[in-house]
Amino acid sequence: MITLEDFKKLELRVGKIFSVEEIEGAEKLYKLKVSLGTEERQLVAGIKKFYSPEDLEGKQIIVVSNLEPAKLRGVESQGMLLAALEEDGSITLVTTDRPVKEGSKIS
Repeated sequence: MITLEDFKKLELRVGKIFSVEEIEGAEKLYKLKVSLGTEERQLVAGIKKFYSPEDLEGKQIIVVSNLEPAKLRGVESQGMLLAALEEDGSITLVTTDRPVKEGSKIS
């Protein structure tokens, strides 16, 4: 369990994927370029098995935007997208149910 104060530290924002690239030698990872309205971020996400680049481009997603950057396979990830892990091991992205302004804060 975390406190409400801990939860409030998370900054969740709506992002729109505008570019998807494969990462050389990575079976599960994509390098995503995401617009958060006033800025662009690069995310590395292990969703390659479940989504094609065509499925992802233009999709709005929810991004943890204040996560400390990390390197995965030598590629910097500047946030994390939210996804649901199904019992069968598949992944479903957390998205908006209608278009929302990029960068909008989730509260």
